[in-house]
Amino acid sequence: MPDKNKPLVLALGNDLLGDDGVAFHAAEALRGEFSGRADILSTGEAGLPLLDHMAAYRKVLILDAAYTGLCPPGTILRWDRDDFRRCVAPSQHAAGLPQLLDLAERLGLEFPSELKVVCMEVHDPTVFRESLTTEAGRALPAMISASRDIISSWTGS
Repeated sequence: MPDKNKPLVLALGNDLLGDDGVAFHAAEALRGEFSGRADILSTGEAGLPLLDHMAAYRKVLILDAAYTGLCPPGTILRWDRDDFRRCVAPSQHAAGLPQLLDLAERLGLEFPSELKVVCMEVHDPTVFRESLTTEAGRALPAMISASRDIISSWTGS
């Protein structure tokens, strides 16, 4: 059973689609550093199954790749729970975070009171390859650093 006092780091993506798996690389780098102080989970799941992972926690950090086309590849994007109340566009993950938040509230389900997202803008998350592009590889330390800052603020370390 998860410890609600620990934060959850939830890495989303597909490691067979190159940069779409960038969150898995970040999660792996953070796993050893925060062992015992944060639960770190990497998953290819999307949509409603994410509720099962998040419901047991008060604080959740989601790591993911983003393809907005609005920023250069390698740009680190950050959002929090309030940003998803303003989002009306559907997510590539079927039921996206705005829909999950709304559903949890309407059904009275437990949902993290503190939700943060760190994403990396990627060039094309649909190309089959097992490695990161040069841009994603160069930006990975910045994604890890942004994530580390959030986790450290939650764990007091």
